[in-house]
Amino acid sequence: QVQLVESGGGLVQAGGSLRLSCAASGSVFSNIVMGWYRQAPEKQRQLVATVTPIGGSTNYADSVKGRFTISRDNAKNTVYLQMNSLKPEDTAVYYCNSRGLGGTYWGQGTQVTVSS
Repeated sequence: QVQLVESGGGLVQAGGSLRLSCAASGSVFSNIVMGWYRQAPEKQRQLVATVTPIGGSTNYADSVKGRFTISRDNAKNTVYLQMNSLKPEDTAVYYCNSRGLGGTYWGQGTQVTVSS
């Protein structure tokens, strides 16, 4: 069982920045793939970025490449999403995700709203 708690969402103007954090507990953090997903109103949840446990290889959705950066601190059991040059279309609930041998888990989500 993995517990994920997100923080850092909020309201920001277009062009601004936010940093999301996700603290994990209940499993060996260094063995699990961590990711961020988002879901806008009336749309399906979509992948934003993932980072592997060892080596920190990253993967990004095309829509956020060059603007968002995912990173992890295995010593703190925390994954981050640095979001720069935010656009109104980035408005969504952002969910932290973990995948490992023990299964897939989701956080409760944090709202990000970008005003134009």
